[in-house]
Amino acid sequence: MTAVPRAGASSNGECSPPVRTGTPARTARGYATGKTDYLTRLRKIEGQVRGLQKMIESDTWCPDVVTQVGSATRALQEVAVGLLSDHLRHCVAGAIRASDGGGEQAMDEVTGTIRQVIRL
Repeated sequence: MTAVPRAGASSNGECSPPVRTGTPARTARGYATGKTDYLTRLRKIEGQVRGLQKMIESDTWCPDVVTQVGSATRALQEVAVGLLSDHLRHCVAGAIRASDGGGEQAMDEVTGTIRQVIRL
């Protein structure tokens, strides 16, 4: 599926989804300034998930495993909230400043993303 450029997105592809064919061009995303922090958080979560695997392998008591699953889930949710916040502040705000139509389309996109996230 090929992404359709949104109204209000900058011409260099910043804040627009990558094209799904070929190799997408590398563009600055809303989270670019916090990228190192996001990667650090995700590596910690990856470690938590590996720890969960070890807990299962060692027959750890179920409530302890479930507690750790909840911790990893909350950590991923925090990453998602941070990414959405960055997207709102960078891409959506830029689309709103650029044009009313682009802003409305960007808000619709964010609303759809939030719907996907809360469908737990």
